[in-house]
Amino acid sequence: MHLITYPSGTVGPLPPAPPKRYSVAEYQHLIDIGGFADDERAELIEGWVIPKMPHNPPHDLAIESTEDSLRPLLPSGWRIRIQSAVELPDSQPEPDLAICTAIAQRLRRHPRPSDIATLIEISESTLAFDRVTKGRMYARAGIEIYWIVNLVDRQVEVYTKPDSTAVEPSYASRQDYREIDSVPLVINGQQIALVLVRDLLPA
Repeated sequence: MHLITYPSGTVGPLPPAPPKRYSVAEYQHLIDIGGFADDERAELIEGWVIPKMPHNPPHDLAIESTEDSLRPLLPSGWRIRIQSAVELPDSQPEPDLAICTAIAQRLRRHPRPSDIATLIEISESTLAFDRVTKGRMYARAGIEIYWIVNLVDRQVEVYTKPDSTAVEPSYASRQDYREIDSVPLVINGQQIALVLVRDLLPA
């Protein structure tokens, strides 16, 4: 063990090194050089490498239900990505679903905020994290619309009007849609459909 003499004269172990925050470029480089094991699932959240939570059946069923409900409604040039990375200024998360333009695929890069219409997280055990931390992260990046498909309360929470300049970035508007309601699907400021909330939730 390495020891250090502190100003008080006490001899003790070296303090732990501070944890490192990664830029998006550094994190992507780690991925490119094989810095993670094949079965290691992580996201870059506000500079921190965060392990991804394992899924339970209701979570995966809700992903499938949401994709099945939304995909046929998308206009030409838009697509749904499932648990794939998006590139934000300080983060590289993997939202459960992302409605994006096709341009990122053509350019062989991850979608960026200007490519994204809506990000969607399916939330149960991660509900507080998705509301607070991911909500702050997505608002900071200027993501216009953020849905939480809330399996705990069986509702869809729609967050809009991101304030990226606040000390604590957040969404100025939250609208909750209960199981009997229909949630508007908005792309480029245009409502293109109404989606039944119950169709997004596992039975």
